[in-house]
Amino acid sequence: MASTSILHFRSLFLFVLVASLRYGAAAGDVDGGEGFCSAEPSSECSGGPPLYWKATHPTLAPAHLQDLPGFTRSVVKKDHALITPESHVFGPLPDWINTLGAYLISPSIGAHFTMYLANMQDGSKSALPPKDVERLVFVLQGSISLSVGTGTTHSLSVDSYAYLPANIKHSMISDESTTLVIFERRYSATEDFHPDLIVGSTDKQPLLETPGEVFQLRKLLPTSLPYDFNIHIMDFQPGEYLNVKEVHYNQHGLLLLEGQGIYRLGDSWYPVQAGDTIWMAPFVPQWYAALGKTRTRYLLYKDVNRNPLI
Repeated sequence: MASTSILHFRSLFLFVLVASLRYGAAAGDVDGGEGFCSAEPSSECSGGPPLYWKATHPTLAPAHLQDLPGFTRSVVKKDHALITPESHVFGPLPDWINTLGAYLISPSIGAHFTMYLANMQDGSKSALPPKDVERLVFVLQGSISLSVGTGTTHSLSVDSYAYLPANIKHSMISDESTTLVIFERRYSATEDFHPDLIVGSTDKQPLLETPGEVFQLRKLLPTSLPYDFNIHIMDFQPGEYLNVKEVHYNQHGLLLLEGQGIYRLGDSWYPVQAGDTIWMAPFVPQWYAALGKTRTRYLLYKDVNRNPLI
């Protein structure tokens, strides 16, 4: 009798194991096979979704809470905020043509910059920022034609960006359904420095040294004095983490482009994933660890090159 029970238990165990493996394989096929890729970007996996797909098409986690009325992972505190996709509110962007925007970070939360998403349809057109406001545009999905001044045109696709100094005349027209993340702030002028128009792409930026750290770092803007902020692209392989719990005077605005992990802000610990936005006030303790099977990549705003007293 005992041996019969043991055989029955073993058969049941093998059945559950095989069913689990088959379900996992099916789930991998549904989400582009990400679960079977090594620590590489999802776009490099055979048949995988486009780069930053999950940043623009995020899924709620845990899945069983997706349809729960009022559910959100968003948290807002005096020195930090986690803004998650299920709580985004889109509305027409003022003076833009056929474009919906969602402001993720603004001065009303305590920031000295704005960070917002712009969803453009085919043929949508941008408006200029307010007087003396500089702008950085990063393409998450689709493509745009950027016209600057009277005749210069640049084509920007996914992972491309443009820094537009304050008061420079420009317009952006979408070539297809496009999502942009945009940073704007009132330019902090100093002496006779004047920043230049910058157009580039992440893959063209060199990897920089990060003494004592394991992550990979790229900076999208020059580090010279004319620029009062920079945008960092930071890559973590699964299991990598910041060695230092940072506390500094700089503000941050962060968008998780790929992957998932744990972010510590102050005394709180937050599970985060692609599509999540974080605001960090000056001097809030901050730390990150990457989890999951693929790399983490996030885009990070940081104010630089200015005296905090000014």
